[in-house]
Amino acid sequence: MSERRVHTDDITLIRPDDWHLHLRDGDALAAVVGASAAQFRRAIVMPNLRPPVTTVALAAAYRERILAALPAGSAFEPLMTLYQTDNTSAQQIRDAKASGIVHAVKLYPAGATTNSDAGVSDIRKARAALESMQREDLPLLVHGEVTDPAVDLFDRERVFIDQVMIPLRRDFPDLRVVFEHITTREAAQYVRDAEPGIGATITAHHLLYNRNAIFSGGLRPHWYCLPVLKRETHRSALVGAATSGNPRFFLGTDSAPHAQRLKEHASACAGCYTALHAIELYATAFELAGAIDRLEGFASVHGPAFYGLLPNTTRVRLRRERWEIPASLPFPGDAIVPLAAGETLEWRLAS
Repeated sequence: MSERRVHTDDITLIRPDDWHLHLRDGDALAAVVGASAAQFRRAIVMPNLRPPVTTVALAAAYRERILAALPAGSAFEPLMTLYQTDNTSAQQIRDAKASGIVHAVKLYPAGATTNSDAGVSDIRKARAALESMQREDLPLLVHGEVTDPAVDLFDRERVFIDQVMIPLRRDFPDLRVVFEHITTREAAQYVRDAEPGIGATITAHHLLYNRNAIFSGGLRPHWYCLPVLKRETHRSALVGAATSGNPRFFLGTDSAPHAQRLKEHASACAGCYTALHAIELYATAFELAGAIDRLEGFASVHGPAFYGLLPNTTRVRLRRERWEIPASLPFPGDAIVPLAAGETLEWRLAS
């Protein structure tokens, strides 16, 4: 898709939701949750804490900690998820569905990303839980990368489709699945053309940047995430999917806070922090694609529809206003560097 600007100075949207968010815990949670609450009404909260959120009781306790950390008067609603392990039982899935607070189950291939060591080592070990999810109509959220060290890092999502996703959906045809933070042309095409019951989240950084951003002017760890940024052909395909109006694609920031010292490290943590300016980044990507009129569907309508929820009833306003992304933000014992720190955005969320 060619990129062109369509001039407008004011955008009003149904208040958006974030369908993939990392909030961490403790002091880190308190430092970042307000930024997401300022942008979004609801968010699917990732369960990859230490220890992971594997039961309804742990999810309920985490939810209470999130609510307690919110700024006074905030209407932000955390939508909780369970972390799937090799030992997740059918009863745990039934309990999750009955709880009313757990909206999905997250499958991390063991070792695929941050705090995923307790994830699923073999999809065959998850069969009982997957059958229960299908019966209970509880969505499965999938980090779609194989972890075989013989597979090139940039090919792990593509290989996952053939080795895991296609067999998974063949065996569980009524299971609702979200292919999280897709990064490749193959994933966008698969989600577009697959049988019903599948959706995909797309991050702002995968819409705006290709893998050159990681190496421009030196190694830039704040652009390092998993799945990693890909070639320009893949970025372009993601933009096409996000701006197509297809309801299978919706907003998920995958905003992942890490202390500056752990990002600027010999073994840099994976994750981009975008909670501060997420909707402005998405607006930038959609405007560059000449599709600003389709931002509301992607950000505010498609996600709730997939999860069986109604869109929000309040609205937000974006106005054209040049502002500089801060160089850093407070974070416990350190600082956090937002994605594209020091760069200028032309859109700003009105307070």
